[in-house]
Amino acid sequence: MTAQNGMPDLVQRWAAAEQRNDAGALDGLLADGFAGVGPFGFILTRDQWLARFANGLVNRSFTVTDLQVRGYGTAAVGIGVLAQETSWQGTDNSGRFRVTLVAVQEGEGWRLAHVHIGPLQGPPGGAS
Repeated sequence: MTAQNGMPDLVQRWAAAEQRNDAGALDGLLADGFAGVGPFGFILTRDQWLARFANGLVNRSFTVTDLQVRGYGTAAVGIGVLAQETSWQGTDNSGRFRVTLVAVQEGEGWRLAHVHIGPLQGPPGGAS
C-alpha cells in the first residue's frame, strides 16, 4: 500500500479514535517511538499521549481536512487542518490548527510516528 493510499486511511482512523477518546484504538495506531507536540508546544511520549483522556482531555469533535500527503519510501508526511472541540480539565481548547503527521510503514500497514499540532494563522499584514 502506497503512502497516498495508506496515510489518509491512517489519519481518518486516528481522528476517529481521538474523537471517541479511545486510548485503546490509538494504542494500535501509534508507532513505538511516537512523539506528539500539542498546540501549546508541549511534547508527549507515546505513553503520555495515550494517558491524556484519563488525565482530563475530552474531545467532542475532531476532524482533519485538506490533507496533503508526500511519500518517502517507508515514511510519509501529511499536512492538514485539524478542527477540534476539546477541553482539558474543564477548560476549553477548541479551535482550528495546522497539523503535521509523520507515518511509517510497518508490514502492510502504516502507524503514526509523530504528530505536531500548531497555530493556524493567516499571512502577516492581513494579506490573503
